[in-house]
Amino acid sequence: MRIGILTAGGDCPGINATIRGVCKTAISYYGMEVYGMHNGFRGLLDDDVIQLTENSLGGLLTMGGTVLGTSRVKPFRKDRGFSLSDSRPAALLKTIHDHGLECLVCIGGNGTQNTAAMLAKAGVNVVMIPKTIDNDVFGTDISFGFDSAVSIATEAIDRLHSTASSHQRVMVIEVMGHKAGWIALHSGMAGGGDIILIPELPFNIHNIGDVIINRLKKGKPYSIVVVAEGIPTFNGKKAAQYIAEEIEYETGFETRETVLGYIQRGGSPTAFDRTLATRMGGHATELIAQKQFGRMVALRGSEIVSVPLSEVAGKLKLVTADNDLIIQGKRMGVCFG
Repeated sequence: MRIGILTAGGDCPGINATIRGVCKTAISYYGMEVYGMHNGFRGLLDDDVIQLTENSLGGLLTMGGTVLGTSRVKPFRKDRGFSLSDSRPAALLKTIHDHGLECLVCIGGNGTQNTAAMLAKAGVNVVMIPKTIDNDVFGTDISFGFDSAVSIATEAIDRLHSTASSHQRVMVIEVMGHKAGWIALHSGMAGGGDIILIPELPFNIHNIGDVIINRLKKGKPYSIVVVAEGIPTFNGKKAAQYIAEEIEYETGFETRETVLGYIQRGGSPTAFDRTLATRMGGHATELIAQKQFGRMVALRGSEIVSVPLSEVAGKLKLVTADNDLIIQGKRMGVCFG
């Protein structure tokens, strides 16, 4: 059997470990041929395809990024629908046909999930593996890349505690998460954040100021504020900048901001992400061997399973107010806005 594999969307730790998991299982156990597409779906559009062998996989387990490269190129737009007469989908399907690919493994986030579902509707055998540091892919409890990002953000928060304490300042740290606040929630709780702001929950800046002032009255001269980049702001200001300025205005306390940015997406994956990526890659290959196509690999509890792409595509997994971390955080005095 001959299969293709590509990585699309943003990079994150664990992609190479997934590629390794798919390819080693496919080549060594099932005797399949594996072909990689450079730069996501652009590789299919440009016929930029290479064969992957066991010799191609050395050192991938611990390596960040993706050796295949990635892009945000979409072969068709969601608002236009899908048509086989469109030039880009036609080119993509031609490359799949010319290389005799019997299944396409797509490693990506929400955009890739949508594209994979539409390819499945067009008759392409597809298996998807979810990856994102935002952890917002619907249908899986955790996506690989999330644990690594949370670990990086938590370490940054830990470091800010010491300087905030030394200078008796308010420290605002901005982490990734446009629509979902999973990184802010988990790193904020793990790092001992005093205030955690996420896109899913509304906040009152006056209340935040009161919380910081009350902490001072209780003998706590500094505060750590963790914000997701996607929280609503005024005049298009960055999340950390906006919150820092508002806190300083409300309280008069010296406030500093830190934006982690792409640091959260780089570097070597954690042990958890390495094992999760390996398990997901192996399960994807098992689905192909069993000819179970049109599915996405998922983690449910401690088990690796699969779900139909048609049931999860186009949906986001967001933080809800009844999340157990939020409930526990409130019990411990953490402010969520």
